[in-house]
This record gives sequence, C-alpha cells and structure tokens, in this order.
Amino acid sequence: MLKLILTSRVYDVAQQSPLDVAPRLSQRLGNTVLFKREDLQPVFSFKLRGAYNRMAHLSAAERARGVITASAGNHAQGVAFSARHLGITAVIVMPQTTPAIKVDAVRALGATVELFGDSYSDAQVRCDALTQETGRVFVHPFDDPLVIAGQGTIGTEILRQQGEPDVTAIFVPVGGGGLIAGIASYVKALKPEIKIIGVEPHEASAMHQSLAAGRRVTLDHVGIFADGVAVREVGARTFDIARECVDEIVLVSNDEICGAIKDVFDDTRSIMEPAGALAVAGMRRWVERTGTRGAKLAVVLSGANVNFDRLRFVAERAEIGEAREALFAVTIPERPGAFREFCATIGRRVVTEFNYRLSGRRDAHIFVGVATESRADADEMGELLQSRGYATVNLTDNELAKLHVRHMVGGRSAEVEHEEICRFEFPERPGALMRFLEQLGGRWNISLFHYRNHGADFGRVLAGFEVPATDDAAFEEFLRALGYPYQRERGNTAYELFLA
Repeated sequence: MLKLILTSRVYDVAQQSPLDVAPRLSQRLGNTVLFKREDLQPVFSFKLRGAYNRMAHLSAAERARGVITASAGNHAQGVAFSARHLGITAVIVMPQTTPAIKVDAVRALGATVELFGDSYSDAQVRCDALTQETGRVFVHPFDDPLVIAGQGTIGTEILRQQGEPDVTAIFVPVGGGGLIAGIASYVKALKPEIKIIGVEPHEASAMHQSLAAGRRVTLDHVGIFADGVAVREVGARTFDIARECVDEIVLVSNDEICGAIKDVFDDTRSIMEPAGALAVAGMRRWVERTGTRGAKLAVVLSGANVNFDRLRFVAERAEIGEAREALFAVTIPERPGAFREFCATIGRRVVTEFNYRLSGRRDAHIFVGVATESRADADEMGELLQSRGYATVNLTDNELAKLHVRHMVGGRSAEVEHEEICRFEFPERPGALMRFLEQLGGRWNISLFHYRNHGADFGRVLAGFEVPATDDAAFEEFLRALGYPYQRERGNTAYELFLA
C-alpha cells in the first residue's frame, strides 16, 4: 500500500490542501488544532483523490466501457469530475435522500444520475444490477487498493506539512474506511508513534462495532444525518488495515457534529457538511475524555457539500452540541409572582428559550433553555434550581424534548383517553409526509401530531393515538407493519411533564 500511495496520480486533478491552525478552537481546547482542508478540493471533498487515482489506471478497453458507481454524493462527484477529465462516460446511482446540492453537482459534471432507495446500501444493490447489465467498470467508493492509495496521499501531505514537533494524533472521519485506511497505512509505516483515531456517529458505527467484534459487522440501520459516512458495512480491505493501523474509534452524537460545524465556521468562515466536521467532533470528545493539553492535533475536514436548508437544524442544535446551551423542565408554583422569583433565581444568565402554558391551578411546568459554558456548568445550574426548591429535570439529551416538545409545549385536553405517544422517522423526500399519513390509516384516532422540516434527510414525526388497553397488542403489530423506525414514548420525562 505504501508504494501505491507514493506512485498515485491524484495531483493530475487534486491539490495539496492546506494544513491550517484553528486559532479559536486551539485556544479553547488548550491544544494546537490543525485543520486539513479537504473541503477546498475542486469537488469540495477528499473523494476526488481516490476516484481519480482508480480511474487514471483504467486500460483503454476499460475506459471505452465507461464507469459506474454508487454513492451518497461526494464519491459521485469525484467519479463524475474524473470521468469528464479523462473523457469517460459515467453512471452514478445515488440514494433518493441525497442532498440536492450533491445530485445537481454530479449532473453538472456530465454524469448520468439514477436515484434509487433511501441509503447507500440500497443504491449499491441497484448499481450491482446495472453493472451486470451494462458491462461498465465499477469504481468502488472505498474498498479498492487504488482508491485507498489515493486517499492516503492526505497522510503524506500531513507529514510534510506538520512542522516540528510531530502531531500527536490525526483524527479521521470513517464511513466505509477508505480514507482512514489510506492515511493510517502510510503514517504508521513512517511514524508509528502518531495516533490514528477514527470518528463515527453513534448512528453509523460500522467500523467501531466491527473492530470490537473482530470481524466485519453489518448494521441493520444507519442514521443518515452525516450522509457521507452512512455505511452499513465497512470494506474488507479497509477493515483489515484499520485492525492493524488504527488506534481507536471515537463515537459522537449529531448534536456534537452540529457543534463541530460551528467550530469550523468560527475559525474558517466555511461551512462543513456533517461528515466533513465529524472528525472535529471526535477530536473534541477525545480531548475532553483524555484531558490532553499542549498537544498538536491534526483533523481532516473531509467535505463541504451541505444543503443550505439543513443549516436551520444545525444552528438549532449546535449550541447544545458545544455544551453552550442546556434545556430544563422546571416545576414552579402556579401563583402570581412565581415567574419573577424563578427569573431571579436564574440571575444574569442568558435565557435562550422559555415556553409555558397553563395546565393546572397548582403547579406550572416550564420548558427553559439557558446559555452555559460547559456540561459541568449545566449540571451546576440544575443543582442551583433544585437547591431553591424547584423540581428540575435536565432535558438536554432528551431527543423528544429537542425535536418536538420545545416547539409545542402545552397541556392535553381532558377529553383525550388512552393516549399512546410514538415517534417515527421516514425518508425525507417530496410526498413522503403524505404517504406516511396515508399509511397511518383511520383505525385509531390521532390525538396529537407534530412534524417539523429540519432540512435533514429523515423526517421526524411525533404522533398520539387513542388506543384502548384491549387494543395494545394490535397497536404494536400495526406499528411494526408500518415499516418505519418508531419508538413508543409513554414514560418519557418530557412527554409526562409537557404533553400528558
């Protein structure tokens, strides 16, 4: 692999991206943080390196057949760009949930696009069938020696650019594993003391689970907020290299990814896609866990192809992801002057959100957001409220609260009986909400419904149904038959306090 990396052809089209100091983030973390700016490549992603290196090595006969691939977006743009540069025809199969900015970019580069399925895995099944039908050459997005070698050139650049002393660790986003396999195999061959740390979302942790199991694990379902790494199974080659060369995998939440997008923006004024900022989120998590200070840390910013409408969700969740905001449910007496007393307890802190609706004559349930400096600061705020006699619940990590309750705080009508509250996810594309509503049918009365478009790839719905106890088994069977990921929320603190 080392020889392949050294003889790669990526610089026909790709540039050596900068390794820039992130001054604000460095100061906050007490370490020197270096951003490897792969978002500055011609297709705004590192994927061009591997795609071009693979295609530049095609024979004349293979080029005449044309190429085909499946991709959630960035690899597709790398293949399309390379095909145009080399004069090769290209067909790209992309999930229907792929952000429009990526689909439009691939078409603009001259490739033929077919949208199929809701995930990379669905698109790959269709791509396999088309490969057999058309005889085109398949360009794998990650599990190919030449693709891995192309991505590995990032490792060669980091070692050339790092200066003195060497970096302590390199943080790399992980999807199928091509990027981390290329970087790790090169860096570990020359500088084995440098840590190679992969980062995955909790919702798409195929490499983490595979390394823990000692074999490749296929995930039943992946979250696609960070669509660039939404892979159910890592590559065979990439897994073998990771097992040998990767020191650890750090898992992060979507909120932490949103916070990382803001971190990058604060230092660069550039906006990463979720997968592009993933390694920053992992680096922050690692620094917090290990207490590392005074180190030099390199972080790969892998891409910047983000739909603009997704930024609403990112902005909403970034403060929580950075531990700059905490959400609380607070019970206060329902009497004149109680609001004023509560606000006096909060003091001069910035209140980011305040929701209330009369639901009884004895107590009032308040949903409040408060600006904080850290998770410890949020805990101190909760303890302060408790010490002043307020029943307080920290809802910062409660998805029901963050996705739905904060937008619909209120009480339940006394006429609602036997209510069951459920959360659903469905692929976010035109007509998807109406299809979902049609599938709910009319057997049980819908008592509550909340949907808000977050600009994400999956729509989130909170729905209430009036279900007599005698219908519970039938209701559970109905939920399973719908075919959407769901969760029954009875007992959720946020539900019991604000919606029950």
